[in-house]
Amino acid sequence: MCGIVGYVGQQNATPFLMDGLKRLEYRGYDSAGVAILDAGRISIRRAVGRLSALEDSLEKAPILGKPGIGHTRWATHGAPTETNAHPHTDDSGKIAVVHNGIIENYQELRAELTAKGHRFTSQTDTEVIPHLIAQELKDGAADFLTALRNALARARGAYAVGAVFADNPDTVYAARHGSPLIIGLGENEFFIASDVPAILNRISKVIYLNDGEVATLTPRGVRVFSLDGTEVQPEIQTVTLSAEAAERAGFETYMLKEIHEQPRVLRHLLEKNETLGDEIGLSADYFRKLNRIMIVACGTAYHAGMYGRLLLEQFTGLAVETDLASEFRYRDPKIDPGTLLIPVSQSGETADTLACIRMAREWGCKALAICNVPGSSVVRESDATIFTEAGPEIGVASTKAYTAQQMAFALLALHIARARDTLDDEEIAECMIDLRKTPDAIHRVISRKESIKAVADKHHDGPSSLYLGRKFNYPTALEGALKNKEISYQHAEGYAAGEMKHGPIALINEYLPVICICTKTRDEVYDKMLSNMKEVEARHGRIIAVATEGDQHVKGIAEDILYVPEIRDEFSPIINVVALQLLAYYAAQARGTDIDKPRNLAKSVTVE
Repeated sequence: MCGIVGYVGQQNATPFLMDGLKRLEYRGYDSAGVAILDAGRISIRRAVGRLSALEDSLEKAPILGKPGIGHTRWATHGAPTETNAHPHTDDSGKIAVVHNGIIENYQELRAELTAKGHRFTSQTDTEVIPHLIAQELKDGAADFLTALRNALARARGAYAVGAVFADNPDTVYAARHGSPLIIGLGENEFFIASDVPAILNRISKVIYLNDGEVATLTPRGVRVFSLDGTEVQPEIQTVTLSAEAAERAGFETYMLKEIHEQPRVLRHLLEKNETLGDEIGLSADYFRKLNRIMIVACGTAYHAGMYGRLLLEQFTGLAVETDLASEFRYRDPKIDPGTLLIPVSQSGETADTLACIRMAREWGCKALAICNVPGSSVVRESDATIFTEAGPEIGVASTKAYTAQQMAFALLALHIARARDTLDDEEIAECMIDLRKTPDAIHRVISRKESIKAVADKHHDGPSSLYLGRKFNYPTALEGALKNKEISYQHAEGYAAGEMKHGPIALINEYLPVICICTKTRDEVYDKMLSNMKEVEARHGRIIAVATEGDQHVKGIAEDILYVPEIRDEFSPIINVVALQLLAYYAAQARGTDIDKPRNLAKSVTVE
């Protein structure tokens, strides 16, 4: 969740660290700090709040030197204070460490170290790491690398660690277990980072550290070792993202840019995966023998999974379940090798989702990931992957990654249907014709953003809102409500419209905006939604409808309408959600919130 950056080379480290940390602001944080080596000593500067506070401090009293490590912290153990901000040091001040993840046994380690005379100054779990390293050196470890390996072998939990040691002034150390960390390879200079965009403008090749690996970076090169000290040969990969893809490109926010990018992303996904075949890593024969699918995900990806379940059930005839990864991992699900696990994750580093993959593999199940990030942990630990290829998504509130996940599920459902003969070629061809219409349909929704803004400006100041949808658009209601909560901080609740009478109807009054997703369908759901809207109207609720162009029935009931193009029921959520993304965006703008970096949230949730 937090951000790590490190630099070793011939130049002053501070500008590299600050630039990298700025590029990681989307990950979520509440304090920041850097540690720089110079003339055999480590200088540390930390600040609470946005990076601008740390920048101000460094402008007033610059720190010059090399190498260095930097960190943006999202508070877990201890409040967001300067004392709890990273980097943390040992008593001597010769060791500095930054850390993502959670050291689960930090209390027992802290008690042990305190008994040996170590003095702790923060409330964090991270602070035990430099003290453990110092104790290992005191106990006779041959060198710093050995001390680091021994210390981490005693730590239970997840970590990505960057460290520097005053007695080794040309080295940055890195280690990873359960939390992502990469090494960037430059010309006589090397970087560590928790995510590629931090250093995308400086490197073209990376090493993705594996769990249980430790690395040393010097101006002369990189060496990687396992925790037992065995040197390993790392796999060097070429970065396929462009630096420009991670910029705002003239838009006022990353989120607005990413909303506009959705038609291009979906066109690319369609062109590349229109005829999914055995290249995804699982054969047609495997799908024919399959008896069950389990989808696991968190947050927005969970809503994509709910949508995927409905498509897979309808097109393939398979039994499909969707579960929150954070709940699934603590259940006792009755899973057998005939079950396919589909983990869905934008970042590919979601801790709960990764835990589900590991559980499923123990049961003999295969995992087919839907993911946006090549080289991520979810991809490496799954048997097969459909890449959404949405490019860097910097805005914390997911937009283009969500619709790309929806499209991936649509393509996968049709592929499995072809393998299992549950749809004939003509039916699949008709579905593909409609899927190809979605990018242009989204363009039309975006072209109406000014009218959507007017609706948001009208309704943004209420304390709460209710989102209602049915069948394929029940997940859309949940996702629309989540977007509103995430960036505007207005309480919003998504509900299955048929459940409104079982409680939420008590909330409806003349002040409550009720967003009803009522696009035309070929079954009874449309008429049922009209009935639900009439129930809201009877109680004077303020209805905002997402409706199909030209719909006169909705026009007679709703106070405001967000019009969308007509398309097949099964694919309408891919279009409808864009109207709700824009509604949330302009509500947040009217409320004056920080849209790209909403409070308390992180882009990549790498801890439980």
